[in-house]
Amino acid sequence: MADEQPVLYSVEGAVARITLNRPDKRNALNEAVIVGVKESLRRAADDERVRVIVIAGAGKDFCSGADLSALQKITKATVDENVEDAHSLLDLFLLIRQIPVPVVAAVTGRALAGGAGLASACDLVLAAESARFGYPEVKIGFVPAMVMAILRRNVSEKRAFALVTRGAEITAQEAQAFGLVNEIFADESFEDQVASYVSGFEKLSRSAVSLTKTLLYQMDGLSFSAALQTGADVNVIARLTKDCQERVARFLSKNQT
Repeated sequence: MADEQPVLYSVEGAVARITLNRPDKRNALNEAVIVGVKESLRRAADDERVRVIVIAGAGKDFCSGADLSALQKITKATVDENVEDAHSLLDLFLLIRQIPVPVVAAVTGRALAGGAGLASACDLVLAAESARFGYPEVKIGFVPAMVMAILRRNVSEKRAFALVTRGAEITAQEAQAFGLVNEIFADESFEDQVASYVSGFEKLSRSAVSLTKTLLYQMDGLSFSAALQTGADVNVIARLTKDCQERVARFLSKNQT
């Protein structure tokens, strides 16, 4: 049955929705969930109707991090098995950045450890007022290793250090002040406000948004001059797309009458 699947996928209009579907486990990450999210992301990327992807959690929480059974497996796994397991999550974080359309995390309840990493790996984070975020890995002797690469690109060095070494939870309001959250919506109207927010992508150029997303992340490791040159190259590519030429023609037509 569909509701027994660890990850649910649906498309309504231009919005693809990926739902972590383990509410009894607070949507904890295991291999089935990670594989399911990756498959859903690729499915959405291949669908020309899709302009935006929303990742959410079923039930009260977005995602509580690694599943207990997955943690137990880690303690008994060989080096090769641990490498393979770590790379599965690494591939998910990379894939989110490679997907051509915006990926939005809709966070309710708690987003902890790998769950906080999953949320912050998304291009945009929308949080309910009561949502909480945290990186508690150090409390069990673990290191928030891969998620730190994402966190470090979202917040200042001092705030990142406090989050990953103290392991404390922070509120949605604190997360927004830190730079981890884009918008906070009231709990009682969260679903409606998320739907309204992401609907803004429906009328935008898919090719322009895709090129913009790719360029933004590509600039991470570039010098200023190299970033300008890459921007010039993308500018030329954008001008040659069918979507740009048609939209510019319509814009000019409206302003010449």
